[in-house]
Amino acid sequence: MNPFRFHNPTVLYYGAGQIESYLAEEVKKYGRKVLLLYGGGSIKRFGLYDKVTGILREAGCQVFELSGVEPNPRLTTVHKGVDLCKREGVELVLAVGGGSVLDAGKAIAAGAKYDGDMWNFYLRKDRVQAALPLGTILTLAATGSEMNGNTVVTNWETKEKLGMGSPHLYPRFSFCDPANTLTVPRDQTVYGIVDIMSHVFENYFSTAPNTPLQERMAEGLLLTIMETAPRLVERLDDLEARETIMYCGTMALNGMISMGTAGDWATHAIEHAISAVYDIPHGGGLAIVFPRWMEYVAGEAEGKLAQLAVRVFGVDPAGKSQRDTALEGVRRLREFLRSIGAPGSLADYGIGDENIALMAEKAVQFGPIGRIRKLEKDDVEQILRACLK
Repeated sequence: MNPFRFHNPTVLYYGAGQIESYLAEEVKKYGRKVLLLYGGGSIKRFGLYDKVTGILREAGCQVFELSGVEPNPRLTTVHKGVDLCKREGVELVLAVGGGSVLDAGKAIAAGAKYDGDMWNFYLRKDRVQAALPLGTILTLAATGSEMNGNTVVTNWETKEKLGMGSPHLYPRFSFCDPANTLTVPRDQTVYGIVDIMSHVFENYFSTAPNTPLQERMAEGLLLTIMETAPRLVERLDDLEARETIMYCGTMALNGMISMGTAGDWATHAIEHAISAVYDIPHGGGLAIVFPRWMEYVAGEAEGKLAQLAVRVFGVDPAGKSQRDTALEGVRRLREFLRSIGAPGSLADYGIGDENIALMAEKAVQFGPIGRIRKLEKDDVEQILRACLK
């Protein structure tokens, strides 16, 4: 495996009652001026907003609110948050919501300590040197943003959806109560499950040698997700299933399975390009792209794909070539994704071939993507065309 250094500074509070017991204590460590960031208002409908604001008031906090964070968070919304933080002297950003709200919170935290336009970080023109403290309360199991330093933001004017990461952007604390995900609708639940699986896949398809433990950990996550997901999709109020999926989401992208590895991440770059142009759900795009990427790079990843097929998808390799075993695993992945209600093609979103070249260009705007196989623009175009049907 590759040499590595691991440090995850996020304090994770998991399960029921943690917000009531520890939120005030954590907030007081960082100051009394708090930006409360959230999305479309669902936290008000199921009572989380009242709970959090009540705790903040009792802690003597001055609360500034920014609502309406979009599912693919917009740069314009982030700019509003940055301006508010600078104007009011905010000392802590508290992001309450799913991955998009948390990602916006990270961007705002970075921009509030930066003299220029924080979009420079996403364009790779500058690096984050400091950020406001960030706390999170998760309401959707998907991105793992509650325990990592990554953030993705969409610039709708330029049709760019870009990500960046920094050690300064790890949440100082995160509260994960599965009960706060009980009202998530079926489609968003499915998208979250796909996103979690995709994070595991990105790390699993590593070019680092000798990573047997990391691979077994990743396979264990995938098996757990695949055992739990059908039950959850069938019964959205199954709290135990919500609990399991939420924990899988955190573990998939908090660095535990990526120590010493070198993940691929081309699929995420391709999906970001698609949703930058069409604003589709991230998990929906990943469900479409990942199997096609697997088929496209099967020559380079045949051994790992075959291993995945046998260990996770239950393919019997007897009488099959390694390639046939690998492709049977991909077929079973597509079958599983369809069974839980994930989209199967870009046509499911009404997307045709009119912007294939544009999306491919956006995917490789900083150079070739991926490690298993370095993908150029032409490669991405071929994968996108395979996604059309």
